[in-house]
Amino acid sequence: MLKNQRAKFSLQTGTTYLNCAYMSPGLKSVEKAGIDGVKAKRNPFKISTDDFFSESESLRIAFAELINTKESNRIVIIPSVSYGLANVVNNLRLTSTDSIIVAAEQFPSNYYPWQRLSMQTGAKIKIINPPLIREGRGKRWNELLLEAIDKNTKLVALGNVHWADGTLFNLVEIRKRTKAVGALLVIDGTQSVGALPFDIQKIKPDALICGGYKWLMGPYSIGLAYYGEYFDGGTPIEENWINRLHSENFAELVNYQTDYQAGALRYEVGEHSNFILVPMMLAALKQINQWKPENIQAYCAKITSRPLHLLKESGFWVEDDEYRGQHLFGIRLPQLLKTKIVKEKIQVNKISVSFRGDAIRVAPNVYNDEKEMMKLVKVLIS
Repeated sequence: MLKNQRAKFSLQTGTTYLNCAYMSPGLKSVEKAGIDGVKAKRNPFKISTDDFFSESESLRIAFAELINTKESNRIVIIPSVSYGLANVVNNLRLTSTDSIIVAAEQFPSNYYPWQRLSMQTGAKIKIINPPLIREGRGKRWNELLLEAIDKNTKLVALGNVHWADGTLFNLVEIRKRTKAVGALLVIDGTQSVGALPFDIQKIKPDALICGGYKWLMGPYSIGLAYYGEYFDGGTPIEENWINRLHSENFAELVNYQTDYQAGALRYEVGEHSNFILVPMMLAALKQINQWKPENIQAYCAKITSRPLHLLKESGFWVEDDEYRGQHLFGIRLPQLLKTKIVKEKIQVNKISVSFRGDAIRVAPNVYNDEKEMMKLVKVLIS
């Protein structure tokens, strides 16, 4: 069983940080990698041509390990989720009879690309709302998503969990349904990958896009994406030198190439050999691969089980365990409690959570313990 890992972080004492879904605190190892990267620029002659490629490849391999694929050349380094999704949009051809399915109120970066595509092509966006029930809400929401996928569906775009309240979507079943109708499945894994197991072999998404600064515990402005076979031979949103074939040979760069690097590497952002962000992201993934997401889920379940049971006894609502992440969940208030008052009490007690829609979004990780969760419980029920 994974133990508390707070010693690996530099979290300020006196605060209760239950907000990894907002941004992860920095691991000491990640911080050191970034500082070392900054210092390396002091003597640029020590940065070799091989350095433009070697650490990036190590990062791809580490992410491939995390999501269980041996095809590291399907992993690309991106600056943001919106960038990764723009590559998807750039390779879709839709018509006015086609439809795109999204979950209601998912993160804007996983809605605006489809909105633009809809405006350009006339394709319809089908927004699947959660049912207005509490008992069996997650189960029924999954059923509604499956029922909505039909012969006109060309794309389903979802998170593995809903970013606002952690509702878990059954991607294996959704993948089966999309395959049956010939639709693509594009996953925003920003709020799950790193803390919740994700298996490329089981889910087989067409694309998986992840921001790096939340559950992957990396820095801001770097992320990772996986592109499946559908995108082989596609058109990237930018043309840069390093993604072209034989770009490792600096002396021959003016011998312009029409072919790209193998696999999905054509989709990587220019200057992806970032000598500060890449080593930071790599240090983070090495640590997560050592911990393993299944152990992170088990740890989060252990420290939240009793606190959440007490909240439910006091009239608060949390989704059934089977249909939510253990690392991210929404707490909904009893009717008589006012959100404004609750928010003020939480702030006074120096507890960091997020308010998303009608839910208090709580997102613990390996640096938290049950006492911190109990502190939140006492504030809520007092």
